[in-house]
Amino acid sequence: MAGWLALWWVWLCAALALGVVELVLPGSIFLGFALGALAMALIVAFWAPVNVALLLALFAVLSLIAWVVLRVLFKRQSSGARIVTRDINDG
Repeated sequence: MAGWLALWWVWLCAALALGVVELVLPGSIFLGFALGALAMALIVAFWAPVNVALLLALFAVLSLIAWVVLRVLFKRQSSGARIVTRDINDG
């Protein structure tokens, strides 16, 4: 398994698969994992650590960072709904 995790295209395939899962299933859970796998593909392509524990820990940290950033970005978006503070019947 260590040999597979040291290949950049395996992480790219994982990112694509997680992106497809994100499209199929509701919620924005898998998008952070997909971005983490995409970042891992870049990291492994340029600097390939051979320690499996380091690879998985780095993937977990990058996925968590991506998920938190996405939560902050999507929370700032407004739904466009108007907030009513005064009722028409208040005289």
